[in-house]
Amino acid sequence: MSGQIDLQSGIKQLQEFPDGRPVFMLNYLNYKKIVSETGKTGKETYADYLKAAVPFFNTLDAQIIFKGSPIATIIGPLDEPLWDEVLIVRYASKNEFFKLMEMKDYPRDLRALALTDSRLIFCK
Repeated sequence: MSGQIDLQSGIKQLQEFPDGRPVFMLNYLNYKKIVSETGKTGKETYADYLKAAVPFFNTLDAQIIFKGSPIATIIGPLDEPLWDEVLIVRYASKNEFFKLMEMKDYPRDLRALALTDSRLIFCK
């Protein structure tokens, strides 16, 4: 089914990507209006997540290289609403990304709380 998430397919493609080459993760983000657990907006809660996540990035060879808000669709369906924000993280290699995913205290739950929907897209 085209609407289902096939995490295994994406992970498999990432695992097969050559070692030692940088990978980029495009995060397409849609924030909750209010996060009941934090009492903040989704954007404020995501900012808290980033503040908590940066020390993890600093232990790896990874960095946020772009964070911004989509403004207008130039090519594509004009009737689809744009999401709230785009974030691109550069990892020196796929192994750096996998290390992050294995970190026990990485604040993934805070990230999930902030969002109504998201996409994580592996780019080279």
